[in-house]
Amino acid sequence: MGVNAGKKGFVAEINVTPFVDVMLVLLIIFMVTTPMMNEGLDVDLPETKQVESLPTEIDHMVMTLKEDGTIYLDEYKVGIDELEGYLTRLVTEKNKGLFLQADTNVPYGIVVDIMGRIRAAGIEKLGVVARRQEEKAPAGKK
Repeated sequence: MGVNAGKKGFVAEINVTPFVDVMLVLLIIFMVTTPMMNEGLDVDLPETKQVESLPTEIDHMVMTLKEDGTIYLDEYKVGIDELEGYLTRLVTEKNKGLFLQADTNVPYGIVVDIMGRIRAAGIEKLGVVARRQEEKAPAGKK
């Protein structure tokens, strides 16, 4: 019961071409969607006339103060009592930069309290995130 020379037998190889095609499509989808998922938390930032973009050459973390009083380090929720410990471990000891973004409706006293806790954790340099103020045309001119 051998295989005849004129007839095809079973092929013992797996055709990986469809698998590679599917994997390439998935790779492209993830490459396109991943930057969109890393935009950060949604807060209504205050506006100012001059704004610089966040530096990308240094390793940094972003602290977010939301309107309801919740605090996030990058995308992880942190309690106010645990804040100094997290800042010491994640920012000071790892020599990272810290940027603070607070919602426009967060009371000034809370922002100052958080900035005091940041200083108590040993962070000397703190960046504040804001949005560029849109230029408005003078009244009467179009």
